[in-house]
Amino acid sequence: MSVALAAPHAASVDRLRDRSLSLPVQAALVVGTALLTGLLAQFEIRVYLWEVPLTLQSLAVYGAGLFLGWRNGLLAMALYLALGLVLPVFAGGASGLAHLLGASGGYLVGFALVPLFVGGLTERSRGLGRTALGLVAGSVVLFGCGVLGLHAATDLSWSEALTNGWLRFIPWDLTKLALVASTYAVARRATA
Repeated sequence: MSVALAAPHAASVDRLRDRSLSLPVQAALVVGTALLTGLLAQFEIRVYLWEVPLTLQSLAVYGAGLFLGWRNGLLAMALYLALGLVLPVFAGGASGLAHLLGASGGYLVGFALVPLFVGGLTERSRGLGRTALGLVAGSVVLFGCGVLGLHAATDLSWSEALTNGWLRFIPWDLTKLALVASTYAVARRATA
């Protein structure tokens, strides 16, 4: 007799990560997530004297790694960045290489890395602790890239880039992490 520490069947939502899904389904998930990221980027709040706006697009970025896994999440974010080179899908309807090289460029590059960490850390275990660890790691990667890009693209010192590019966003980002984690937990319970 053996004792199982996890449910014998994965939740249906976890099949979204499954590489055995048909290619058309995986492609639809990747394209849909890239488009959702672009849509959520249009919801922005510009704060006076802030170099980087508050947006909702990181909800899709974190969700890409959590729901689609590292590989398809990465592909979705790479597609989003490629679309942004020619279509107005970046925050505020921006597009083009100049935007990738500007104050928000580090965050945009970080978008491609976030699913690697979120999806990778939650690949084998999807409990609350592992989900939180994956999302926090993704946040650190996102804001680490953002601060590097902000410092490189502006005349801000390292401490100013850290304050303006990360620390002031912590409450906003923690709220988004909690929303993504809660949505994932509800989806897992509903499809178990």
